[in-house]
Amino acid sequence: MTEAMSLDDFPKGPDAPDYSEFAGQDRVKTRMYEDPALFDAEMEKIFGKTWVWVAHASEVPDKGSFKLSTVGTQPVIVSRDRKSNVHVMVNRCRHRAATVCEVKQGKTSSFQCPYHGWGYALEGSLRAIPYTEGYSADFDKGNFGLKKLRVETFEGMIFATFNMDAEPLEDFLGNAKPWIRLFMKQGGGFGVKVLGEHQFRVPMNWKIQLENTTDAYHFPIVHKSFLQSLDGEASQTFSFMDDDDGYVEDLGNGHSVMVMMPELIDLDENLDAPIPERFHDLAESLRDRYDDAQVRRIVRAVGGCGFNLNLFPNAACSLSFFRILRPVNAEETEIRHMALGLDGGPAEANQMRMRLHEHFQGPMGFGSPDDSEVWERVQRGTKGDPDGTDIMVNRGLGLEKTSENGLPVGDISAETGMRGAYRKWKEMMA
Repeated sequence: MTEAMSLDDFPKGPDAPDYSEFAGQDRVKTRMYEDPALFDAEMEKIFGKTWVWVAHASEVPDKGSFKLSTVGTQPVIVSRDRKSNVHVMVNRCRHRAATVCEVKQGKTSSFQCPYHGWGYALEGSLRAIPYTEGYSADFDKGNFGLKKLRVETFEGMIFATFNMDAEPLEDFLGNAKPWIRLFMKQGGGFGVKVLGEHQFRVPMNWKIQLENTTDAYHFPIVHKSFLQSLDGEASQTFSFMDDDDGYVEDLGNGHSVMVMMPELIDLDENLDAPIPERFHDLAESLRDRYDDAQVRRIVRAVGGCGFNLNLFPNAACSLSFFRILRPVNAEETEIRHMALGLDGGPAEANQMRMRLHEHFQGPMGFGSPDDSEVWERVQRGTKGDPDGTDIMVNRGLGLEKTSENGLPVGDISAETGMRGAYRKWKEMMA
């Protein structure tokens, strides 16, 4: 087995290692999943340089709202100040480095370090220091606010970066923007909000999950038990591997989309289609408050969209939920599954959204345990070959078409999205 190097072993400057050998056109090195020094370099070169998803606007809805998040391995606070502006700050006191907040989400008027009482405003400025006589007259509190990140939002999704020179967020999202707008139609005429989430850790490298979101090839095998739990109508909906209409498209910048059910790409279209039987009761319960068009729009929104969208490096808009990954170390990753609902929509619609979420991605559902099992097996399997045989991401290569954006498009089982992500990885690690 290849022996892991420490970060100090990697030369700096012009003698830095050539990472291009780690990711080829159709394969990646096993060491990509297990080298601690490479992981540290990724945290610096990728998570420290590009836009990283940190929260959804519905999680910090009011003045004084905050939410804990991460950028790479660094803990951050997402907060909304008294002027309703959103800020992202490193959760580390400027005095002795203690975290200034350990409550995952809530409302507050300020943040205070529990060690020596340094107090910070909602936008991160240092406002109060106990026993100020212990500092000289030239001590300037203005120089010791919480470290702040650059923040931009798109369609309610909040991104942050340590790189003040990064391209504008909309440029980074590029071809993914129309798909994000389509995904947000799950509000059914209302806004989209996070209804709740669950978190869990898996002993795997973060890139294993990055590969998974636009990988339909595994679905009928890994999620066989889920498919067997469906009624005939729903089972037909999820039989996308047997159809020729699905596809995976490289969107550039490491982003990709996997379209499983083309008829559900745009939830505002095909409103005249028959309402699926499993939604009949919901539709009837709404008719005393909404006209037929709005009922149909809400019902289609409850069922979710027909695609998975992968946003490099850490976010996925998957059917009807957010999946957010947090790298912990080279062989451990935290996953957040965030259920989405209609912000201001009817309660019974959101209740059904939650039941559907629980069925597949909830903590007692079918999807999370099955995915976690195979992710862990991939990580364990990297130990099984002392020669470090390459890992293949070649499915569909040579069979792809070209999109209007000039980027590869493969069939529903192609590993097109993985190859796109690794091209971006390679670019950023160069």
